[in-house]
Amino acid sequence: MSQSTLILGLSVAYLGLLFVVAHFGERRAVNWSRSRAGPIIYALSLAIYCTSWTFYGAVGRAATVGLDFTLIYVGPALVVLFGWPVLAKIVRLAKRHNVTSIADFLAARYGKSRAVAVTVTLIATIGVLPYVALQLQAVSTTFAALAGPITISPATGQPVWYDTAFIVALLMAVFTILFGVRHVQASEQHRGMMLAIAFESIVKLAALLAVGPFVVWWMFDGPADLVAMVDRAVQNPALTALAPNGNWLAITILSGLAFLCLPRQFHVAVVEHDHPKSLLHARWLFPLYMLLINLFVVPIALAGLALLGPGHNPDLFVLSLPMSGGNDWLSIFVFIGGLSAATSMVAVACMALSGMVGNELVMPLILRRDEDIKSNIGRRALLVRRLSVIAILLAAYAYHRTIAGLLPLATIGMVSFCAVANFAPALVLGLYWRRMHRVRRDRRPVRRLLRLVRRRAVADARAWQCPARPAGHGAARLGRSIAARLRGWPRRQPRPPGRRLAADPRARARPAP
Repeated sequence: MSQSTLILGLSVAYLGLLFVVAHFGERRAVNWSRSRAGPIIYALSLAIYCTSWTFYGAVGRAATVGLDFTLIYVGPALVVLFGWPVLAKIVRLAKRHNVTSIADFLAARYGKSRAVAVTVTLIATIGVLPYVALQLQAVSTTFAALAGPITISPATGQPVWYDTAFIVALLMAVFTILFGVRHVQASEQHRGMMLAIAFESIVKLAALLAVGPFVVWWMFDGPADLVAMVDRAVQNPALTALAPNGNWLAITILSGLAFLCLPRQFHVAVVEHDHPKSLLHARWLFPLYMLLINLFVVPIALAGLALLGPGHNPDLFVLSLPMSGGNDWLSIFVFIGGLSAATSMVAVACMALSGMVGNELVMPLILRRDEDIKSNIGRRALLVRRLSVIAILLAAYAYHRTIAGLLPLATIGMVSFCAVANFAPALVLGLYWRRMHRVRRDRRPVRRLLRLVRRRAVADARAWQCPARPAGHGAARLGRSIAARLRGWPRRQPRPPGRRLAADPRARARPAP
């Protein structure tokens, strides 16, 4: 049996195991969702945040840039640890309005505006495509590293079905349809899928925790020997540096906002929430998971630089080190862990996006053109979602072929973070400004707020060029101005001097004697 056949067979067997776990979870959903295991499964399912970007890209980022890879995980950990009242309020409002997606939630908070729902759906779908392409690139690259490449160049005229990434996209489309789009549910809850995602979270964590001790205590004689080897072989001061010019704060905030606004995270954290103690358990379990999964990132990066050299792809250090150490089974286990990280993200992201596309874009057009399909609307909606899954994965594959090998995994993922972070201002204002549901009838407050943001942004940009004014001056004034407007928009106009309180409001003000 060849290496490629073995790896392909094990991958298919693992996907079959996930399907069995999901089926078991669907049958026993009522039992475990109300038991003590429910909050633990919920907290582990939040670890879907850790995708191939974490599994492979964190080591690559640490090897090339330094310690700022940790900021991607500090933001979500802080949100869950200290921002759980915000999450609790989002969950409470979502359950009250029967929300099924982030587009549905924002539309409900803004007067059930269809324009808001369509805009959010389009931005989310386009913005998440690089993230899905990242998973295809990670799986195809690691498969090629283990079993040999089956790739094509975009410049060649060979058929795409010879490309590993295209095969992975098709397999993930089939897996997503069988995994999360088998039927349409009114509540959009898939408890069996949550159990499978929790299982995948354990697998990818176990894989990384297995590689770390192997590298530190098998390939080296402990952390001291590893550090000494790196000091002799590698001279890279960036390994212990943070992002310059305050970018660490921007990355932390961006990752925290992405944790709230990514469609798959919103689906897992809000739509699938069904236990009153889930957030309380997630407050300590999710940050602990973030700590454990990044525990050996720096040692693996240092070992890769010392043994494999700076010319080797740093995103593959997690897989290449066990291979260079002669442990083939550990390499296969690492590949299965990376496959877990990729498939869970692709399945939930495509499922959430297909629901948004079907509910907000396609089905309203179909119902507008043909009102006689209401008796068959369930089957039509299911077909639309399945076709949407296929279209999303094919679009992600096209994006992958466009940028294949040009960008590291962390850079590709950051594009999606920036896209979905645009939802954060609307999400926060929709939560805490009770008058935002009137925005369709009166857009003047929004225009004033946009002008305010523009003026303060210009002030902050000038502050970076003028040392006499502190950086953040415009942002501070922006925060004070927004707070004043949230207490009551528009501001109450001051009473002209000389105006008596009991005077006729239509009369002109007279000067005070």
